[in-house]
Amino acid sequence: MSNVSQRKAKYTEEKDTYLLNQNSSLGQKNQLIGILAGVIAFSLVYFGLPDSFDLASRKIIAIVTSCLVLWVTETIPIGLTAILVLLLMLLLHPVSVEVVFSGFASPAVFLIIGGMMLAKAVNETRLAQRITYLILSRWGGNAKGLLGSILVIPQVQAFFIPATAVRTSLLLPVALNVLDTVGAKRDSPLRKMILLAVAFGCTISGTAVMTAAIGNILAVDILNQIRNVNITYFEWFIYSLPLWLALIPGSWFVLLKCFPLKEKDDSFPHLKLEIQQKVKEFGPLDKKEIRCLIILSLTVVMWMSEPLHGLHPSVPALIGVFLMTFPGIGCADWTNVVQINFNTVLLLGATLSMGYALNESGAAEQIGELLGEASWILYLMQEPILALIFVLIATQIIHLLISNVSTAVVTLIPIYIGLSVEAGGNPILISYTAALTCLHGYILVVESMTNMIVHSSGQISQRDYLIPGIYMTLLMMGLTIFIALTWWRWVGLVSF
Repeated sequence: MSNVSQRKAKYTEEKDTYLLNQNSSLGQKNQLIGILAGVIAFSLVYFGLPDSFDLASRKIIAIVTSCLVLWVTETIPIGLTAILVLLLMLLLHPVSVEVVFSGFASPAVFLIIGGMMLAKAVNETRLAQRITYLILSRWGGNAKGLLGSILVIPQVQAFFIPATAVRTSLLLPVALNVLDTVGAKRDSPLRKMILLAVAFGCTISGTAVMTAAIGNILAVDILNQIRNVNITYFEWFIYSLPLWLALIPGSWFVLLKCFPLKEKDDSFPHLKLEIQQKVKEFGPLDKKEIRCLIILSLTVVMWMSEPLHGLHPSVPALIGVFLMTFPGIGCADWTNVVQINFNTVLLLGATLSMGYALNESGAAEQIGELLGEASWILYLMQEPILALIFVLIATQIIHLLISNVSTAVVTLIPIYIGLSVEAGGNPILISYTAALTCLHGYILVVESMTNMIVHSSGQISQRDYLIPGIYMTLLMMGLTIFIALTWWRWVGLVSF
């Protein structure tokens, strides 16, 4: 009997080794295919552009295109692709060395670094968990209330946990635990609805708070760099407020309609009792939580009051990090807070440099002129509402191909600005609309980090995203057009 067991164990080991080798071989093949596709893309663009494009523009557009292929195919890690962007620009000289590294000197990079460190500091306390369970204890007694709670939690977190990916990573385990507690089956409508609520809710949470999504920060920085126009934290909040508030109940309605529940799945009072017990276990706010809450409140107030003091949002973020980690008055340990994801920092700095290079080399302007030869595009860009609709549709389509939000923003906005200037349009409206549209990717898993993180749980498929995602995309576009015709006119963002 023992010989049989040994043979089975040996067979299993050999099988696992074989599968591991096969997966490794397949991964190497995919990497080679991805790299080859990047090289082909570079060559096609460099040699295929019209004669009107000068040498510098050809080089930078070819670099951007080839690296977009690598980012989309995920052939190599995103941070490594970011380094490749820098190396190609340094070796091929489409722009000066100063421009190549200028992205890393941008205040936007330090805002993201500060934001990630703030999130780390908050997570060293129980504050985020406490807020999560307080909201669940209030509305979590039935399916509709639970859905509403899951959608609302990241909206609150957005003010003090800047990255959408971090908010999703914090909320997903809580949602999975809740679903297990109520006994939701693996393929049940309730489980799919709640998991999509995590993804969609965290995406929506980046709408109104400028620091809550990297794409927002990039858009503001690029607009300031190219057109010397600054959108403050408060202005972004005011412009986006109606869309943000409308999308929360809108997504609640869409998910309920897409995943109709049976009556037996609609109520679970025992969950509410368990969550209330969990809240009791937290007890009163401890000293670390109180200090964290005070510092966060100060940081948000400084962000909101930017028109009064004129400090870039990176300054309050860094002040918040300093206070949270300073011995005696802080709430977190520096050695933990400083351990942030440098893939994100490299991606942000390299994509900003790429955007600056597109502008400095004249490539963005030349692309705008090329597109402007199609008179109908120039006509659309001259009329604010038509330009808005064009950017909404074009960006949604392109975003299906360019999955990374940061890359999509940095690639598209310089081109849109060039088109808008060529047509005598409103570059602020166009940039802002494009940034919002890039954020709201619902249809494909790869359109946002929130979708990918939820999908990585293995409990939801691409097919589950499709119909709700289409409805959410149409809802977002419809609401944006309506708000542009009303609210944005009243606050002076656009005039018709």
